[in-house]
Amino acid sequence: MTPAEMEPRIVRYGDLMPCKTAFIDAHTPGSDQKENFTIIGGGVSESPDQHVHISIPHGFNIGAAGQPPKCRNSLHSHRTAEVFFVLSGRWRFFWGRWGKAGEVVLEEGDIINIPTGIFRGFENIGTDYGMIMAILGGDDAGGGVIWAPQVIEEAGAHGLVLGENGSLYDSKKGESLPDGVGPMPLLSAEELTEFPEMSPMQVVGMGVRRYWDMVCLAKDAPCKVIGETGIIRDKPGFEVDLVTRSSASDDMHAHDKPSVLMPVKGHWKVTWEGDSTTLAPGDTMSVPENLAHSAVPSMTGEAALYHVVGTDDPAGPTWTG
Repeated sequence: MTPAEMEPRIVRYGDLMPCKTAFIDAHTPGSDQKENFTIIGGGVSESPDQHVHISIPHGFNIGAAGQPPKCRNSLHSHRTAEVFFVLSGRWRFFWGRWGKAGEVVLEEGDIINIPTGIFRGFENIGTDYGMIMAILGGDDAGGGVIWAPQVIEEAGAHGLVLGENGSLYDSKKGESLPDGVGPMPLLSAEELTEFPEMSPMQVVGMGVRRYWDMVCLAKDAPCKVIGETGIIRDKPGFEVDLVTRSSASDDMHAHDKPSVLMPVKGHWKVTWEGDSTTLAPGDTMSVPENLAHSAVPSMTGEAALYHVVGTDDPAGPTWTG
């Protein structure tokens, strides 16, 4: 591929285009300063204002959330995997019907594979603007977001209504539900019984891995973080590896599906037949299927990147392997 052909598949951190009206809690105090980024795939945004950087199907979606201190994302659920790693800042993830079933604090480089079918939220508890990168299972990311009832009720008090068509309508802008479109129905008491209250041992034990532990495991070969044989055993339709300086190789290799490179520490030189580029933390690169390439650190110092590639497993419930 020529540099011109590859450039649209590289999204630089500084070029990310945020959406501040992506979800129903965009006006809710405490959540009204968050920014949503859709990097690869359509994502799950409920707003037509959301910019999609790369629309090429990968079998999964890549996105990000940026939030100032004390800003939180409201309780919601997904039908496919939702994986986050912390790019910058300090984050508290919490879950349960009211967000009180458990919580965990993650630092830079840490990763969490949140179970499908539970309500979850997250909050920046650091002292500066922070960013978490997300991987969502499936090209359609499970068909959207399922909100805890109180989130929809509180949003209505601040002017936002979610239609049953999955689109947002802002009464502060004079918008209202179109003819023939009703509001998104709240989950019934019976439906809510299908969302379990998982313990911290279940969520943290099965789905959280710490950056420095993974760095140790990636000493001689990339650490298989998520996969059938990963340290998080799951088959969500994609696999995630952590590659470090000591486990990186300049050997050219290819995948039969598009893959994604996401540096978390240091600068990385990615080479393919015809050219090369350098990636920094926060950058995202989509490598075409069957394109031979290599990725190695380009400078001294700490270096690590997450590598994501699709599998033939269906993008269904987590931890089915």
